[in-house]
Amino acid sequence: MDKMWAGRFSKALDKQADDFNSSIHIDSRMYKQDIQGSVAHAAMLARQGIIGSADAGLIIAELGNILDDLQNGNLAIDEQAEDIHMFVEAELTKRIGDVGKKLHTARSRNDQVAVDIRLYLRDEAAEIVFLIKELLGSIVHQASQHKTTIMPGYTHLQRAQPITFAHHLLAYAMMFTRDITRIGDAVKRMNLSPLGSCALAGTTYNTDRESEAKALGFDGITLNSIDGVSDRDFCVELLSAFATLMMHLSRFSEEVILWSSWEFKFVELDDSYTTGSSIMPQKKNPDIAELVRGKTGRVYGDLMAMLTVLKGLPLAYNKDMQEDKESIFDAIDTVKQCLTVFTPMIHTMKALPENMLQAAQKGFINATDLADYLTKKGIPFRAAYKVVGQIVGHCVQNNKVLEDLSLEEYQTFHESFEEDLYEAINLHTCVESRISAGGTGLASVEQQLSYITEFTV
Repeated sequence: MDKMWAGRFSKALDKQADDFNSSIHIDSRMYKQDIQGSVAHAAMLARQGIIGSADAGLIIAELGNILDDLQNGNLAIDEQAEDIHMFVEAELTKRIGDVGKKLHTARSRNDQVAVDIRLYLRDEAAEIVFLIKELLGSIVHQASQHKTTIMPGYTHLQRAQPITFAHHLLAYAMMFTRDITRIGDAVKRMNLSPLGSCALAGTTYNTDRESEAKALGFDGITLNSIDGVSDRDFCVELLSAFATLMMHLSRFSEEVILWSSWEFKFVELDDSYTTGSSIMPQKKNPDIAELVRGKTGRVYGDLMAMLTVLKGLPLAYNKDMQEDKESIFDAIDTVKQCLTVFTPMIHTMKALPENMLQAAQKGFINATDLADYLTKKGIPFRAAYKVVGQIVGHCVQNNKVLEDLSLEEYQTFHESFEEDLYEAINLHTCVESRISAGGTGLASVEQQLSYITEFTV
């Protein structure tokens, strides 16, 4: 295939150099967006009288045919083409002749690729947000069943205070709601059209960039033509949002891995989302969660690759920027794949409340409540803290838990203890007495569930 830019050159590009220069194997996935942008551009050229209405109509109709043929498999993308823009233009010209060559009036591949990638990322970001909402639905499904299921809450991976399983799950749900809004913020800043910036300096034609932007669903246009073709901040922002999302998935995966181990046994994963061992028949491995945890590093790498590519580039467009798509496309594919398999894993996960409760009973996680009991009787908290610390030490030495001590034993540590202390340190009481907003009490958990549910629609 002859290069569109071949007029300046006296001999063909070296084959290896041509392969190295080509991006069709990466950017071909943007064929739909490339055609969308071209349709809007042709319509604008006709409205402005830059090309004839009949020519624009023919171009637009044949672009539609090309799109149909690509989608139904009647047309294969030519891997010998330099990029998706050249392929579409060459196919258009092959079908309608010289009229097809008018399409590239008042634009450059620089602004063409800039608009294509924004359109593509906008579509993919919406798909990822949809997948996050499905994950939130699975978390709500689990949390709704375990609003009063007691488990130990941890700090430093040490049993700390009693919470409910629902409350713990909803902490992850809150992270994912922020991921939704974070992606939305990035898309909002991205949703400006660079089409009409041309190579870098704009064009001598009387174009109407605003109408093109509106036709493509953009909120407006980029206001500086140099920035319009060289800006990839939106890729960095989305990659950062995706990396943060993957970090949340990884943290969740880590806990699922711990919870499903024999050392915890708080949950059991469905057989459909676990694997076995080639030599140990008893094994049930949480491979899906482990792979999600591992693939987080891949998305981090995509973000670092993008930042590194961009860090030393002078304005405006440079061929280095062709590398933007490999990173962002890989991140998109990885995030979608992880969400698609992680969500049903969580949905089908079986909680084991008895094991959670048993673990909660053994960790002195009601010690803070015992200190609060004394504080409510007028003892300064620091003094109460010291008394309870002594009681815990006594229990450890005698292999007891707080519930095992008699009232007489308690009163040897402080005279303010009365019979009602046992109700105060009951784990269900400990959970329900946490009435502060955002806490683990039932009323708060119900409010959290209601808040999360709004994000699922």
